[in-house]
Formats: sequence, structure tokens, C-alpha cells
Amino acid sequence: MNEYDVVVVGGGAAGLSAALVLTRARRRVAVVDAGQPRNAPAAHMQGFLGSDGLPPTELLAAGRAEVTGYGGQLVSGTVATVTSCPRVGRHSRLSLEVVLEDGAVLTTRRVLVTTGLRDDIPDIPGVRERWGRDLLHCPYCHGYEVRDQPLGVLAGSPTATEDAVAHAHIVRQWSDDVVFFTHGSALTAEQREQLVARAIGVVDEPVAGLVVEHDRLRGVELANGRVVPRTAVFVRPQPVPNDTLLTDLGCETAQNGWVVVDATGRTSVAGVWAAGNAVNPRAQVITAAGEGSAAAIAINNDLVDEDLPIAVTNLRLGLPVG
Repeated sequence: MNEYDVVVVGGGAAGLSAALVLTRARRRVAVVDAGQPRNAPAAHMQGFLGSDGLPPTELLAAGRAEVTGYGGQLVSGTVATVTSCPRVGRHSRLSLEVVLEDGAVLTTRRVLVTTGLRDDIPDIPGVRERWGRDLLHCPYCHGYEVRDQPLGVLAGSPTATEDAVAHAHIVRQWSDDVVFFTHGSALTAEQREQLVARAIGVVDEPVAGLVVEHDRLRGVELANGRVVPRTAVFVRPQPVPNDTLLTDLGCETAQNGWVVVDATGRTSVAGVWAAGNAVNPRAQVITAAGEGSAAAIAINNDLVDEDLPIAVTNLRLGLPVG
């Protein structure tokens, strides 16, 4: 009962999309998920063709129903470890063990890790509480909903000033009233000139917190007590991949520390794929779903390639074929 062709770790858009493709390919699939999606605070999902404005919870519920409808199994839990089992014989199949925190063990031929990432956001009062509501990270996801409003862009850290400034220029696409809060970050003369050229206000005073009234953002409070009225604030968080399973397996990483995958999501470790935000910090929901689909097709093809020489050997030995 616990033997599968593929175990998908993570039941978000990437994982469920992959599971859907694989179950339709008549593979035995289990999706292990702890039920803690990155976009849980968001009320709606934007920019997903055909599902624009759909609550993320509804997308995931529909995905789970589709996967189980084709025979996939959903397992509630958290994966503790993934280990490769030694091959026996030249043409034996690859096998991996997926161990859950509750001690359950799933045996599988392939693993797809879609565990996403976590957002490292500024430690400023109100930021965590308003995250995903009116403290936003992606203008392509949320910009249209706050268009033409007084918007703010908050620098996350002095080491990421360039990214924060670039974020402000992008947010400017949705509003003529944008203020960039440096929050202690030092701007170069060129950066300051560019912001002025785009009519983006600059506030150098450190930020003390967000002002919220009646469960709505009203402004950004500065260290000197002044409040700059804003109805939404963008910040570019530092993405931290949930890739411990991959790094513990010894998957190759790039200089930036992120696990390396090819165009199909294949890692450097045999039998292990990864997709979505676990390996791509810029993947939106629709991107992650596409990456999951691409990984699933590659995994199924890889399983067929593995089965072929075994089938030929069986034929030559007079054993059952198929």
C-alpha cells in the first residue's frame, strides 16, 4: 500500500499539477502535504489564466479533487527524510524511501520536491500581521487591485537596496502616487535621481511601523512620529527555499545557494526532481503549475526509459513481458 511510482512532496500548485499529469499517465502517486501554503494569507489569486480572482484555497481544493479522482493518494504530514536505496543488479529499478515525521515510510521510484519557500520580511511592527493583505510583495499579483492608490515601497535591508529601488520603479506602473521608504538604506546619487525622475517620493527617515485602523492600513509611521498616508505597501522579501530535503540528499547548488535543476526540474541526484518556489524564487502560481507539469512529463518518460531494458531482459529470459 505504501509503494509508489512517484511521491510528490508538497501539495501546492506545482505538486498538484505534477500529480494530476502523473495520475492521468496511470502512475501510482502519493502527494504528501502539511497544509501550510505560502499564499495562505492571500484572499485571491490573480494573473492565473482562467482562474483570475479565485481564492487560492479553492484552486488547491479543486486540484486535490482532480488528483484523487484519477486515483492519486493524498497524505497529510511532513516529510522528514528522503534516502536512496542501493540498486540490486545491473537493470534493477531505482528505489527511494520517503520517511514522514510520524514514522510512516513510503517507497517510491521517483521523488518530486515542491516544498516552496518562506519569505524573510522586515521585522517592523505590523508588517507580519498585514502580510498578504495590504502589505504586499508582488505588483504583478496585487498591483491592479491597488491601482491609482497612494502606495509605498519599503526597503527590506541595506544589502538589498538595488532590488528595493527596482521594485519601486515597477510599482510605479500602477500608481502616480508612490513613496519609497529607504528605512536606513543608503541611496546612490544615481538611484535618487532616477526615483525623482519617475516622480517617486523618497523618505529617508527610518520606519517605526504600520498604522492600521479598523483592520485597514492607513499609513506608514516614521521614527520621528510622522505618518505618511498609504493604503498599501509593497516590500520585496528575501526568499528562503524550503530545500532541506534536497540539500540533505546532496543535490548540487549554485553559487547563490539554490538547488540546481535542468529545464524539466531534474536535480543532480538520481530519481529526484524539484519544481516551483523550492528551486525558483520568481515562480508565480501559474509558473509553478507549469513547472510541475513539465517535471511530471519528464519523470514519466524517465520511468519508461528505466523499464525498457528490464522488459527486454525479461523477454530474452522467457519471463512475462509487458
